[in-house]
Amino acid sequence: MNTAELLVQCLENEGVRYVFGLPGEENLHVLEALKNSSIQFITTRHEQGAAFMADVYGRLTGKAGVCLSTLGPGATNLMTGVADANLDGAPLVAITGQVGTDQMHIEAHQYLDLVAMFAPVTKWNTQIVRPSNTPEIVRKAFKRSQSEKPGAVHIDLPENIAAMPATGNPLKTDKLERTYAAFHSITEAATAISNAHNPIILVGNGAIRADASEAVTEFATQLNIPVANTFMGKGVIPYKHPLALWSVGLQQRDYINCGFDNTDLVIAIGYDLIEYSPKKWNPDGKIPIVHIGETPAEIDSSYIPLVEVVGDISDSLYEILKRADRDDKPDPYALELRADIRADYEQYANDDGFPIKPQKLIYDLRQVMGPEDIVISDVGAHKMWIARHYHCDRPNTCLISNGFAAMGIAIPGAVAAKLVYPHRKIVAATGDGGFMMNCQELETALRVGTPFVTLIFNDGGYGLIEWKQRNQFGRSSFVHFGNPDFVKLAESMGLKGYRVEATTDFIPILKTALAQDVPTVIDCPVDYQENYRFTQRAGELNCIV
Repeated sequence: MNTAELLVQCLENEGVRYVFGLPGEENLHVLEALKNSSIQFITTRHEQGAAFMADVYGRLTGKAGVCLSTLGPGATNLMTGVADANLDGAPLVAITGQVGTDQMHIEAHQYLDLVAMFAPVTKWNTQIVRPSNTPEIVRKAFKRSQSEKPGAVHIDLPENIAAMPATGNPLKTDKLERTYAAFHSITEAATAISNAHNPIILVGNGAIRADASEAVTEFATQLNIPVANTFMGKGVIPYKHPLALWSVGLQQRDYINCGFDNTDLVIAIGYDLIEYSPKKWNPDGKIPIVHIGETPAEIDSSYIPLVEVVGDISDSLYEILKRADRDDKPDPYALELRADIRADYEQYANDDGFPIKPQKLIYDLRQVMGPEDIVISDVGAHKMWIARHYHCDRPNTCLISNGFAAMGIAIPGAVAAKLVYPHRKIVAATGDGGFMMNCQELETALRVGTPFVTLIFNDGGYGLIEWKQRNQFGRSSFVHFGNPDFVKLAESMGLKGYRVEATTDFIPILKTALAQDVPTVIDCPVDYQENYRFTQRAGELNCIV
Protein backbone atom coordinates (compact mmCIF):
# COMPACT_ATOMS: atom_id res chain seq x y z
CA MET A 1 0.00 0.00 0.00
CA ASN A 2 1.24 3.48 -0.85
CA THR A 3 0.27 6.79 0.74
CA ALA A 4 -2.34 7.57 -1.91
CA GLU A 5 -4.06 4.24 -1.28
CA LEU A 6 -4.02 4.85 2.46
CA LEU A 7 -5.47 8.31 1.85
CA VAL A 8 -8.34 6.83 -0.15
CA GLN A 9 -8.99 4.23 2.56
CA CYS A 10 -9.25 7.08 5.04
CA LEU A 11 -11.72 8.91 2.76
CA GLU A 12 -13.84 5.76 2.55
CA ASN A 13 -13.72 5.53 6.33
CA GLU A 14 -15.13 9.06 6.55
CA GLY A 15 -18.12 8.01 4.42
CA VAL A 16 -17.06 9.94 1.32
CA ARG A 17 -19.23 9.02 -1.68
CA TYR A 18 -17.89 11.40 -4.31
CA VAL A 19 -14.66 13.18 -5.12
CA PHE A 20 -15.06 16.05 -7.60
CA GLY A 21 -12.04 17.11 -9.58
CA LEU A 22 -9.69 17.01 -12.53
CA PRO A 23 -6.89 14.55 -13.26
CA GLY A 24 -3.34 15.85 -13.24
CA GLU A 25 0.18 14.54 -13.36
CA GLU A 26 0.82 15.14 -9.67
CA ASN A 27 -2.33 13.36 -8.47
CA LEU A 28 -1.96 10.23 -10.63
CA HIS A 29 -1.46 7.93 -7.64
CA VAL A 30 -4.61 9.22 -5.94
CA LEU A 31 -6.63 8.70 -9.13
CA GLU A 32 -5.26 5.17 -9.46
CA ALA A 33 -6.26 4.43 -5.86
CA LEU A 34 -9.76 5.79 -6.51
CA LYS A 35 -10.23 3.32 -9.41
CA ASN A 36 -10.46 0.46 -6.94
CA SER A 37 -12.51 2.42 -4.41
CA SER A 38 -16.20 2.59 -3.52
CA ILE A 39 -15.87 6.36 -4.01
CA GLN A 40 -17.09 7.74 -7.33
CA PHE A 41 -14.69 10.18 -8.94
CA ILE A 42 -16.57 12.83 -10.92
CA THR A 43 -14.42 14.44 -13.58
CA THR A 44 -15.39 18.08 -13.94
CA ARG A 45 -14.52 20.56 -16.67
CA HIS A 46 -12.91 23.13 -14.38
CA GLU A 47 -11.52 22.93 -10.85
CA GLN A 48 -13.76 25.79 -9.73
CA GLY A 49 -16.76 23.68 -10.69
CA ALA A 50 -15.37 20.79 -8.66
CA ALA A 51 -14.99 22.97 -5.58
CA PHE A 52 -18.50 24.40 -5.95
CA MET A 53 -19.90 20.87 -6.20
CA ALA A 54 -18.11 19.89 -3.01
CA ASP A 55 -19.29 23.15 -1.41
CA VAL A 56 -22.99 22.54 -2.12
CA TYR A 57 -22.71 18.83 -1.29
CA GLY A 58 -21.36 19.81 2.13
CA ARG A 59 -24.04 22.42 2.70
CA LEU A 60 -26.87 20.00 1.87
CA THR A 61 -25.56 16.97 3.77
CA GLY A 62 -23.52 18.41 6.64
CA LYS A 63 -20.74 16.02 5.59
CA ALA A 64 -17.63 17.42 3.98
CA GLY A 65 -17.67 17.47 0.20
CA VAL A 66 -14.30 16.51 -1.29
CA CYS A 67 -12.60 18.10 -4.29
CA LEU A 68 -9.28 17.25 -5.91
CA SER A 69 -6.89 19.17 -8.13
CA THR A 70 -3.35 18.99 -9.31
CA LEU A 71 -0.75 21.59 -8.34
CA GLY A 72 -0.18 25.11 -9.69
CA PRO A 73 -3.00 26.32 -11.98
CA GLY A 74 -5.26 23.44 -10.92
CA ALA A 75 -4.96 24.48 -7.31
CA THR A 76 -5.44 28.18 -8.01
CA ASN A 77 -8.58 27.35 -10.00
CA LEU A 78 -9.88 25.44 -6.97
CA MET A 79 -9.49 28.35 -4.58
CA THR A 80 -12.65 30.32 -5.36
CA GLY A 81 -14.95 27.41 -4.50
CA VAL A 82 -12.89 26.57 -1.41
CA ALA A 83 -13.16 30.17 -0.19
CA ASP A 84 -16.90 30.14 -0.87
CA ALA A 85 -17.39 27.05 1.28
CA ASN A 86 -15.28 28.54 4.05
CA LEU A 87 -17.20 31.81 4.30
CA ASP A 88 -20.59 30.19 3.72
CA GLY A 89 -20.05 27.65 6.50
CA ALA A 90 -20.11 24.57 4.26
CA PRO A 91 -17.86 21.62 5.19
CA LEU A 92 -15.34 20.87 2.44
CA VAL A 93 -12.04 19.01 2.15
CA ALA A 94 -9.77 20.08 -0.71
CA ILE A 95 -6.89 17.82 -1.76
CA THR A 96 -4.14 19.13 -4.03
CA GLY A 97 -1.30 17.39 -5.79
CA GLN A 98 2.17 18.86 -5.40
CA VAL A 99 5.73 18.52 -6.69
CA GLY A 100 7.93 16.11 -4.81
CA THR A 101 9.52 17.28 -1.59
CA ASP A 102 12.90 16.89 -3.34
CA GLN A 103 12.01 19.82 -5.64
CA MET A 104 10.57 22.36 -3.23
CA HIS A 105 13.90 24.10 -2.57
CA ILE A 106 14.30 25.10 -6.24
CA GLU A 107 12.21 26.94 -8.81
CA ALA A 108 10.28 23.87 -9.90
CA HIS A 109 7.75 23.71 -12.76
CA GLN A 110 4.27 24.86 -11.59
CA TYR A 111 5.36 24.89 -7.94
CA LEU A 112 3.58 27.18 -5.53
CA ASP A 113 3.54 26.97 -1.75
CA LEU A 114 -0.05 25.73 -1.60
CA VAL A 115 -0.14 25.42 2.18
CA ALA A 116 0.66 29.13 2.46
CA MET A 117 -1.74 29.99 -0.37
CA PHE A 118 -4.76 28.10 1.03
CA ALA A 119 -4.22 29.12 4.65
CA PRO A 120 -6.26 32.37 4.45
CA VAL A 121 -9.28 30.62 2.89
CA THR A 122 -9.46 27.52 5.10
CA LYS A 123 -10.04 26.63 8.76
CA TRP A 124 -6.91 24.47 8.73
CA ASN A 125 -4.49 23.00 6.23
CA THR A 126 -1.32 20.99 6.06
CA GLN A 127 0.97 18.97 3.81
CA ILE A 128 1.49 15.23 4.14
CA VAL A 129 5.24 14.69 4.49
CA ARG A 130 5.24 11.36 6.35
CA PRO A 131 3.06 8.54 4.96
CA SER A 132 2.30 7.19 8.44
CA ASN A 133 0.66 10.52 9.43
CA THR A 134 -2.00 10.24 6.75
CA PRO A 135 -4.77 8.76 8.97
CA GLU A 136 -4.32 11.48 11.60
CA ILE A 137 -4.32 14.24 8.99
CA VAL A 138 -7.44 13.00 7.24
CA ARG A 139 -9.35 12.49 10.50
CA LYS A 140 -8.37 15.94 11.71
CA ALA A 141 -9.34 17.47 8.37
CA PHE A 142 -12.87 16.06 8.49
CA LYS A 143 -13.35 16.81 12.16
CA ARG A 144 -12.28 20.42 11.73
CA SER A 145 -14.28 20.86 8.55
CA GLN A 146 -17.53 19.52 9.97
CA SER A 147 -17.39 21.06 13.45
CA GLU A 148 -19.27 24.29 14.06
CA LYS A 149 -18.80 26.65 12.34
CA PRO A 150 -18.14 24.36 9.38
CA GLY A 151 -15.79 25.37 6.61
CA ALA A 152 -13.01 24.32 4.28
CA VAL A 153 -9.79 22.48 5.05
CA HIS A 154 -6.95 21.62 2.69
CA ILE A 155 -4.54 18.69 2.38
CA ASP A 156 -1.49 19.00 0.12
CA LEU A 157 0.05 15.73 -1.09
CA PRO A 158 3.48 15.80 -2.83
CA GLU A 159 3.72 13.25 -5.62
CA ASN A 160 6.77 11.45 -4.20
CA ILE A 161 5.03 11.08 -0.81
CA ALA A 162 1.92 9.75 -2.58
CA ALA A 163 3.99 6.96 -4.13
CA MET A 164 5.85 5.95 -0.94
CA PRO A 165 4.99 2.74 0.91
CA ALA A 166 2.65 3.40 3.81
CA THR A 167 1.48 1.49 6.83
CA GLY A 168 -1.42 2.28 9.08
CA ASN A 169 -5.19 2.21 9.25
CA PRO A 170 -7.93 4.83 9.17
CA LEU A 171 -8.78 6.23 12.58
CA LYS A 172 -12.14 5.66 14.19
CA THR A 173 -14.54 8.47 13.36
CA ASP A 174 -16.25 10.19 16.25
CA LYS A 175 -19.67 11.74 16.34
CA LEU A 176 -19.58 15.41 17.23
CA GLU A 177 -20.89 15.74 20.76
CA ARG A 178 -23.71 18.14 21.52
CA THR A 179 -22.86 20.94 23.89
CA TYR A 180 -25.43 22.62 26.11
CA ALA A 181 -25.82 26.22 27.14
CA ALA A 182 -25.11 27.38 30.67
CA PHE A 183 -28.14 27.50 32.97
CA HIS A 184 -27.60 31.16 33.88
CA SER A 185 -27.54 32.25 30.22
CA ILE A 186 -30.83 30.45 29.53
CA THR A 187 -32.42 32.15 32.53
CA GLU A 188 -31.14 35.59 31.50
CA ALA A 189 -32.39 35.09 27.94
CA ALA A 190 -35.83 34.01 29.18
CA THR A 191 -36.04 37.11 31.40
CA ALA A 192 -35.10 39.46 28.55
CA ILE A 193 -37.65 37.84 26.24
CA SER A 194 -40.37 37.95 28.90
CA ASN A 195 -39.80 41.67 29.45
CA ALA A 196 -39.80 42.62 25.75
CA HIS A 197 -42.93 44.23 24.31
CA ASN A 198 -42.25 43.76 20.61
CA PRO A 199 -39.37 41.32 20.09
CA ILE A 200 -38.39 39.98 16.68
CA ILE A 201 -36.47 36.82 15.80
CA LEU A 202 -33.64 36.99 13.26
CA VAL A 203 -32.77 33.48 12.15
CA GLY A 204 -29.76 32.50 10.05
CA ASN A 205 -28.06 29.57 8.43
CA GLY A 206 -26.67 28.30 11.73
CA ALA A 207 -30.19 27.17 12.65
CA ILE A 208 -30.33 25.11 9.45
CA ARG A 209 -26.93 23.56 10.12
CA ALA A 210 -28.15 22.67 13.63
CA ASP A 211 -31.36 21.11 12.28
CA ALA A 212 -33.32 23.46 14.52
CA SER A 213 -36.21 24.34 12.22
CA GLU A 214 -38.84 22.57 14.31
CA ALA A 215 -37.57 24.13 17.52
CA VAL A 216 -37.49 27.65 16.04
CA THR A 217 -41.03 27.29 14.69
CA GLU A 218 -42.40 26.06 18.02
CA PHE A 219 -40.47 28.73 19.95
CA ALA A 220 -41.88 31.52 17.78
CA THR A 221 -45.39 30.10 17.80
CA GLN A 222 -45.60 29.55 21.55
CA LEU A 223 -44.16 32.99 22.37
CA ASN A 224 -45.95 34.87 19.56
CA ILE A 225 -42.77 36.40 18.16
CA PRO A 226 -42.46 37.27 14.43
CA VAL A 227 -39.53 35.80 12.51
CA ALA A 228 -37.32 37.23 9.78
CA ASN A 229 -34.74 35.03 8.07
CA THR A 230 -31.46 35.89 6.38
CA PHE A 231 -30.91 34.90 2.76
CA MET A 232 -29.22 31.71 3.97
CA GLY A 233 -31.87 31.04 6.62
CA LYS A 234 -34.79 30.51 4.25
CA GLY A 235 -37.22 27.80 5.25
CA VAL A 236 -36.29 27.60 8.92
CA ILE A 237 -39.88 28.65 9.56
CA PRO A 238 -42.40 27.88 6.78
CA TYR A 239 -43.08 30.99 4.73
CA LYS A 240 -46.85 30.53 5.09
CA HIS A 241 -46.62 30.64 8.89
CA PRO A 242 -48.56 33.68 10.18
CA LEU A 243 -45.48 34.94 12.06
CA ALA A 244 -43.08 34.65 9.11
CA LEU A 245 -41.80 38.04 7.90
CA TRP A 246 -39.73 36.42 5.14
CA SER A 247 -36.24 37.54 4.19
CA VAL A 248 -34.06 40.38 5.39
CA GLY A 249 -30.71 41.31 3.90
CA LEU A 250 -31.15 43.65 0.94
CA GLN A 251 -28.80 46.62 0.85
CA GLN A 252 -31.77 48.95 0.31
CA ARG A 253 -34.36 49.45 2.99
CA ASP A 254 -37.41 47.22 2.70
CA TYR A 255 -40.62 46.64 4.62
CA ILE A 256 -38.92 44.28 7.02
CA ASN A 257 -36.48 47.00 8.10
CA CYS A 258 -39.41 48.79 9.68
CA GLY A 259 -39.82 45.77 11.96
CA PHE A 260 -36.26 46.21 13.21
CA ASP A 261 -36.81 49.94 13.65
CA ASN A 262 -39.76 49.17 15.92
CA THR A 263 -38.35 46.29 17.97
CA ASP A 264 -37.12 46.45 21.54
CA LEU A 265 -35.31 43.09 21.39
CA VAL A 266 -33.74 41.06 18.58
CA ILE A 267 -33.44 37.32 19.27
CA ALA A 268 -30.69 36.20 16.91
CA ILE A 269 -30.82 32.44 16.34
CA GLY A 270 -28.04 30.77 14.37
CA TYR A 271 -27.20 34.16 12.90
CA ASP A 272 -23.84 34.78 11.26
CA LEU A 273 -22.78 38.39 10.87
CA ILE A 274 -21.33 37.56 7.46
CA GLU A 275 -24.84 36.92 6.14
CA TYR A 276 -26.16 40.42 6.86
CA SER A 277 -24.14 42.99 8.74
CA PRO A 278 -25.74 44.16 12.00
CA LYS A 279 -24.73 47.68 10.99
CA LYS A 280 -27.58 47.50 8.48
CA TRP A 281 -30.27 46.74 11.07
CA ASN A 282 -28.68 48.10 14.26
CA PRO A 283 -26.47 50.98 13.07
CA ASP A 284 -26.27 52.73 16.41
CA GLY A 285 -25.91 49.54 18.44
CA LYS A 286 -28.93 50.47 20.55
CA ILE A 287 -31.19 47.47 19.95
CA PRO A 288 -30.84 44.88 22.75
CA ILE A 289 -29.86 41.44 21.44
CA VAL A 290 -30.13 37.87 22.71
CA HIS A 291 -27.64 35.66 20.86
CA ILE A 292 -28.59 31.97 20.56
CA GLY A 293 -26.12 29.83 18.67
CA GLU A 294 -23.66 26.98 18.78
CA THR A 295 -20.70 29.37 18.84
CA PRO A 296 -20.16 32.66 20.70
CA ALA A 297 -21.07 35.94 19.06
CA GLU A 298 -18.59 37.59 16.73
CA ILE A 299 -17.27 40.98 17.86
CA ASP A 300 -19.02 43.94 16.24
CA SER A 301 -19.89 47.37 17.61
CA SER A 302 -23.46 46.90 16.36
CA TYR A 303 -23.77 43.40 17.78
CA ILE A 304 -23.16 43.37 21.52
CA PRO A 305 -25.63 40.88 23.07
CA LEU A 306 -27.23 41.27 26.47
CA VAL A 307 -26.69 37.54 26.85
CA GLU A 308 -25.13 34.76 24.78
CA VAL A 309 -26.79 31.34 24.91
CA VAL A 310 -24.10 29.09 23.45
CA GLY A 311 -24.91 25.43 22.91
CA ASP A 312 -27.24 23.13 21.02
CA ILE A 313 -29.78 25.50 19.47
CA SER A 314 -32.85 23.29 19.75
CA ASP A 315 -32.13 22.45 23.39
CA SER A 316 -31.51 26.12 24.19
CA LEU A 317 -34.81 27.19 22.62
CA TYR A 318 -36.84 24.54 24.43
CA GLU A 319 -35.18 25.40 27.76
CA ILE A 320 -35.85 29.13 27.27
CA LEU A 321 -39.43 28.31 26.29
CA LYS A 322 -39.94 26.54 29.63
CA ARG A 323 -38.86 29.67 31.51
CA ALA A 324 -40.16 32.55 29.39
CA ASP A 325 -43.37 34.12 30.67
CA ARG A 326 -44.81 35.79 27.61
CA ASP A 327 -48.52 35.70 26.81
CA ASP A 328 -48.49 38.82 24.64
CA LYS A 329 -50.00 38.73 21.20
CA PRO A 330 -47.61 39.41 18.31
CA ASP A 331 -46.73 43.05 17.77
CA PRO A 332 -49.66 44.43 15.70
CA TYR A 333 -47.20 46.46 13.65
CA ALA A 334 -45.31 43.31 12.69
CA LEU A 335 -48.54 41.72 11.50
CA GLU A 336 -49.29 44.82 9.42
CA LEU A 337 -45.81 44.47 7.92
CA ARG A 338 -46.53 40.87 6.99
CA ALA A 339 -49.70 41.95 5.21
CA ASP A 340 -47.76 44.63 3.29
CA ILE A 341 -44.99 42.18 2.39
CA ARG A 342 -47.47 39.58 1.15
CA ALA A 343 -49.48 42.15 -0.83
CA ASP A 344 -46.29 43.31 -2.53
CA TYR A 345 -45.50 39.68 -3.42
CA GLU A 346 -48.97 38.86 -4.72
CA GLN A 347 -49.30 41.93 -6.92
CA TYR A 348 -47.15 40.26 -9.60
CA ALA A 349 -49.24 37.08 -9.81
CA ASN A 350 -51.05 38.19 -12.96
CA ASP A 351 -48.48 40.55 -14.45
CA ASP A 352 -48.12 39.83 -18.18
CA GLY A 353 -45.46 42.39 -19.08
CA PHE A 354 -42.61 41.21 -21.30
CA PRO A 355 -39.67 40.94 -20.88
CA ILE A 356 -40.77 39.31 -17.64
CA LYS A 357 -40.38 41.19 -14.41
CA PRO A 358 -38.10 39.27 -12.03
CA GLN A 359 -40.83 39.29 -9.38
CA LYS A 360 -43.25 37.57 -11.77
CA LEU A 361 -40.66 35.05 -12.94
CA ILE A 362 -39.89 34.04 -9.37
CA TYR A 363 -43.55 34.00 -8.40
CA ASP A 364 -44.29 31.54 -11.20
CA LEU A 365 -41.20 29.47 -10.34
CA ARG A 366 -42.55 29.10 -6.80
CA GLN A 367 -45.91 27.88 -8.12
CA VAL A 368 -44.26 25.02 -10.03
CA MET A 369 -41.66 23.91 -7.51
CA GLY A 370 -42.76 21.58 -4.71
CA PRO A 371 -41.98 22.12 -1.01
CA GLU A 372 -38.93 19.81 -1.10
CA ASP A 373 -37.62 20.88 -4.52
CA ILE A 374 -34.46 22.95 -4.59
CA VAL A 375 -33.55 26.25 -6.22
CA ILE A 376 -29.86 27.17 -6.26
CA SER A 377 -29.23 30.83 -6.93
CA ASP A 378 -26.16 32.16 -8.62
CA VAL A 379 -24.93 35.65 -7.75
CA GLY A 380 -26.21 38.75 -9.52
CA ALA A 381 -29.28 40.97 -9.66
CA HIS A 382 -31.54 37.92 -9.81
CA LYS A 383 -30.14 36.77 -6.45
CA MET A 384 -31.62 39.86 -4.78
CA TRP A 385 -35.03 39.12 -6.25
CA ILE A 386 -34.84 35.42 -5.33
CA ALA A 387 -33.89 36.42 -1.80
CA ARG A 388 -36.87 38.75 -1.61
CA HIS A 389 -39.49 36.75 -3.51
CA TYR A 390 -38.67 33.02 -3.49
CA HIS A 391 -40.02 31.70 -0.21
CA CYS A 392 -39.53 28.29 1.34
CA ASP A 393 -41.49 25.77 3.36
CA ARG A 394 -38.38 23.85 4.42
CA PRO A 395 -34.70 24.47 5.06
CA ASN A 396 -32.11 24.02 2.32
CA THR A 397 -34.64 24.30 -0.49
CA CYS A 398 -33.31 27.66 -1.70
CA LEU A 399 -29.52 27.87 -1.57
CA ILE A 400 -27.96 31.32 -1.75
CA SER A 401 -24.27 32.03 -1.27
CA ASN A 402 -24.19 35.14 0.87
CA GLY A 403 -20.87 34.79 2.66
CA PHE A 404 -18.34 34.75 -0.17
CA ALA A 405 -21.08 35.20 -2.80
CA ALA A 406 -19.16 33.85 -5.79
CA MET A 407 -20.60 34.01 -9.29
CA GLY A 408 -20.70 30.68 -11.12
CA ILE A 409 -21.91 28.50 -8.24
CA ALA A 410 -25.40 27.62 -9.48
CA ILE A 411 -24.74 25.08 -12.26
CA PRO A 412 -22.05 23.02 -10.48
CA GLY A 413 -24.06 23.35 -7.27
CA ALA A 414 -27.09 21.88 -9.03
CA VAL A 415 -25.01 18.85 -10.09
CA ALA A 416 -24.23 18.20 -6.42
CA ALA A 417 -27.83 18.81 -5.34
CA LYS A 418 -29.12 16.28 -7.87
CA LEU A 419 -26.58 13.71 -6.66
CA VAL A 420 -27.76 14.21 -3.08
CA TYR A 421 -31.48 14.30 -3.96
CA PRO A 422 -31.95 12.50 -7.30
CA HIS A 423 -35.76 12.45 -7.01
CA ARG A 424 -36.24 16.15 -6.32
CA LYS A 425 -36.68 18.82 -8.95
CA ILE A 426 -33.64 21.08 -9.07
CA VAL A 427 -33.40 24.52 -10.71
CA ALA A 428 -30.17 26.47 -11.10
CA ALA A 429 -31.23 30.12 -11.31
CA THR A 430 -28.52 32.25 -12.85
CA GLY A 431 -27.88 35.47 -14.69
CA ASP A 432 -26.35 35.37 -18.14
CA GLY A 433 -23.07 36.57 -16.60
CA GLY A 434 -22.90 33.79 -14.04
CA PHE A 435 -24.05 31.22 -16.59
CA MET A 436 -21.05 31.86 -18.84
CA MET A 437 -18.64 31.39 -15.92
CA ASN A 438 -19.35 27.69 -15.40
CA CYS A 439 -21.73 26.57 -18.17
CA GLN A 440 -19.15 23.93 -19.15
CA GLU A 441 -20.30 21.90 -16.14
CA LEU A 442 -23.54 21.18 -17.99
CA GLU A 443 -21.52 18.60 -19.90
CA THR A 444 -20.56 17.11 -16.54
CA ALA A 445 -24.23 17.06 -15.56
CA LEU A 446 -25.16 15.20 -18.75
CA ARG A 447 -22.31 12.71 -18.38
CA VAL A 448 -23.03 11.78 -14.75
CA GLY A 449 -26.80 11.70 -15.23
CA THR A 450 -27.99 14.64 -13.16
CA PRO A 451 -30.87 16.29 -15.06
CA PHE A 452 -31.86 19.71 -13.77
CA VAL A 453 -33.10 22.98 -15.20
CA THR A 454 -30.87 26.00 -15.66
CA LEU A 455 -32.99 29.15 -15.74
CA ILE A 456 -31.13 32.12 -17.24
CA PHE A 457 -32.25 35.63 -16.27
CA ASN A 458 -31.06 37.24 -19.51
CA ASP A 459 -30.40 40.98 -19.58
CA GLY A 460 -27.15 41.18 -21.55
CA GLY A 461 -25.06 42.58 -18.73
CA TYR A 462 -23.83 42.43 -15.17
CA GLY A 463 -27.15 43.64 -13.82
CA LEU A 464 -26.30 43.88 -10.13
CA ILE A 465 -23.26 46.06 -10.79
CA GLU A 466 -25.25 48.26 -13.14
CA TRP A 467 -27.89 48.61 -10.41
CA LYS A 468 -25.25 49.75 -7.94
CA GLN A 469 -23.56 52.07 -10.46
CA ARG A 470 -26.83 53.79 -11.29
CA ASN A 471 -27.70 54.14 -7.62
CA GLN A 472 -24.33 55.74 -6.85
CA PHE A 473 -23.42 57.63 -10.00
CA GLY A 474 -26.67 57.90 -11.96
CA ARG A 475 -25.15 56.01 -14.90
CA SER A 476 -23.45 52.71 -15.72
CA SER A 477 -20.27 51.66 -17.48
CA PHE A 478 -18.41 48.51 -18.56
CA VAL A 479 -21.27 46.16 -17.67
CA HIS A 480 -22.80 45.19 -21.02
CA PHE A 481 -21.86 42.22 -23.20
CA GLY A 482 -23.15 39.96 -25.95
CA ASN A 483 -24.39 36.41 -25.47
CA PRO A 484 -24.40 33.25 -27.55
CA ASP A 485 -27.67 31.66 -28.60
CA PHE A 486 -28.30 29.81 -25.35
CA VAL A 487 -30.78 27.39 -26.93
CA LYS A 488 -28.32 26.37 -29.64
CA LEU A 489 -25.53 26.17 -27.06
CA ALA A 490 -27.60 23.77 -24.97
CA GLU A 491 -28.51 21.66 -27.99
CA SER A 492 -24.87 21.50 -29.12
CA MET A 493 -24.03 19.88 -25.77
CA GLY A 494 -26.78 17.25 -26.09
CA LEU A 495 -29.15 19.13 -23.78
CA LYS A 496 -32.63 20.55 -24.29
CA GLY A 497 -32.93 24.29 -24.83
CA TYR A 498 -35.98 26.55 -24.57
CA ARG A 499 -36.57 30.26 -25.04
CA VAL A 500 -39.34 32.21 -23.34
CA GLU A 501 -40.99 34.62 -25.80
CA ALA A 502 -44.06 35.61 -23.80
CA THR A 503 -44.79 35.74 -20.09
CA THR A 504 -47.44 33.06 -20.40
CA ASP A 505 -44.85 30.71 -21.96
CA PHE A 506 -42.80 30.35 -18.83
CA ILE A 507 -44.79 27.94 -16.66
CA PRO A 508 -45.49 25.46 -19.51
CA ILE A 509 -41.83 25.58 -20.59
CA LEU A 510 -40.62 25.08 -17.02
CA LYS A 511 -42.89 22.08 -16.51
CA THR A 512 -41.71 20.57 -19.79
CA ALA A 513 -38.06 21.20 -18.92
CA LEU A 514 -38.39 19.64 -15.47
CA ALA A 515 -39.83 16.48 -17.05
CA GLN A 516 -36.77 15.85 -19.26
CA ASP A 517 -34.23 13.13 -18.53
CA VAL A 518 -31.33 15.36 -19.58
CA PRO A 519 -30.24 18.78 -18.27
CA THR A 520 -32.17 21.65 -19.80
CA VAL A 521 -31.59 25.36 -20.31
CA ILE A 522 -34.31 28.04 -20.35
CA ASP A 523 -33.35 31.43 -21.80
CA CYS A 524 -35.67 34.03 -20.31
CA PRO A 525 -35.44 37.78 -21.05
CA VAL A 526 -35.94 39.75 -17.85
CA ASP A 527 -36.93 43.37 -17.24
CA TYR A 528 -34.37 44.74 -14.80
CA GLN A 529 -35.93 48.21 -14.87
CA GLU A 530 -37.60 46.78 -11.77
CA ASN A 531 -34.27 47.19 -9.98
CA TYR A 532 -34.46 50.95 -10.23
CA ARG A 533 -38.17 51.10 -9.46
CA PHE A 534 -37.48 49.13 -6.28
CA THR A 535 -34.67 51.52 -5.31
CA GLN A 536 -37.04 54.45 -5.74
CA ARG A 537 -39.74 52.81 -3.62
CA ALA A 538 -37.17 51.89 -0.97
CA GLY A 539 -36.03 55.50 -0.81
CA GLU A 540 -39.62 56.62 -0.26
CA LEU A 541 -40.33 53.98 2.40
CA ASN A 542 -41.56 55.62 5.58
CA CYS A 543 -41.99 53.48 8.67
CA ILE A 544 -44.98 54.72 10.61
CA VAL A 545 -45.25 53.06 14.00
